[in-house]
Amino acid sequence: MPQLQDLLPYLPGIISAYGILFVAALSPGPSVALLVGIATEQGRAPALIATTGIALGSLTINVLTLMGVGLLLSEIAWAMSLMRLAGAAYLFYLAYGAFKKAINPPKLQPMKPTHGDRLKHFSSGYFLQVTNPKAISFWLAIASVGAVDGASFNIVLLFILGAFCISFCCHGVWAVALSLASIRRGYAACRRWIELGLGGLFLFYSFKLATSDR
Repeated sequence: MPQLQDLLPYLPGIISAYGILFVAALSPGPSVALLVGIATEQGRAPALIATTGIALGSLTINVLTLMGVGLLLSEIAWAMSLMRLAGAAYLFYLAYGAFKKAINPPKLQPMKPTHGDRLKHFSSGYFLQVTNPKAISFWLAIASVGAVDGASFNIVLLFILGAFCISFCCHGVWAVALSLASIRRGYAACRRWIELGLGGLFLFYSFKLATSDR
């Protein structure tokens, strides 16, 4: 672990970077929309598994950005376009699933995820995050703060672990809140309209991502 005197020069930049991440992680977007569907339909455990995938996806982008890969991708038009289209296609797939549930709602009950379910929920969160150019943009903004430029490996590692905890905790708050019994009862009463709304949101995000030029 780094000594306090070694960490102090980097604290202002780290706090600024964490502030950007905190706002980004709490702001409603595709990842929160994904958690709405999983938490209200299947309960807390599946939502927290998806939250882990989202947080690890954020960690992946963080590490790649610190390595300079994120900046490189932002400068290569075809790479960003490919990632944008992959993200748009996945969001369209999620929209299809939401509309399908609106037409023919599956049985609503809390579930204890099996191995296959865990992998499905984890990969849903992870793939959604790593194919989202907006998430990359946030990390490029964080990188521009220069929080750990020139820092030792231990300080960089501490910064990465802290960022993972922020992403997991912020999305975890959504997962826990949305899986509360009162929220689930409200979902059960209005599930067709909620799934239609989620489908519309995913479709909107898909269209916005596919047609964005940034």
